[in-house]
Amino acid sequence: MQFTQIKETCLYVSDLERSRAYYQDRLGLELISFVEGSHVFFRAGTSVLLCFLPEVSRAKQSPPPHYAAGKQHIAFEAPAEQYDTLLRAIQEQGIDVYHHEVWARGARSFYFDDPDGHVLEVVETGMWDPF
Repeated sequence: MQFTQIKETCLYVSDLERSRAYYQDRLGLELISFVEGSHVFFRAGTSVLLCFLPEVSRAKQSPPPHYAAGKQHIAFEAPAEQYDTLLRAIQEQGIDVYHHEVWARGARSFYFDDPDGHVLEVVETGMWDPF
């Protein structure tokens, strides 16, 4: 089997409107869908971020039920030449960037939390390129 990418990823949130405001207004992701009481979806490059209320998605029969709890993690990818600008823009939004990492191959990343305490990361393009 050969897959081309992970097309979508899910976070489970407690307040859809707060998540919509954070990801759309503060991080600048394109809103795809907002269904009150169910979910909010965003575009991030060629991938999609799905934010669900866990109690709603847990009770569904189609698509199959799914849910999670606790500090989930996702990473956004940004071109290396835009990394510093993006870091400043996030900090200017009043978002606390609490960790910076330089990985073994030299790629950088930084970490911050969303309103539900999920761990978000921004990584430089190429971080996971084949060795």
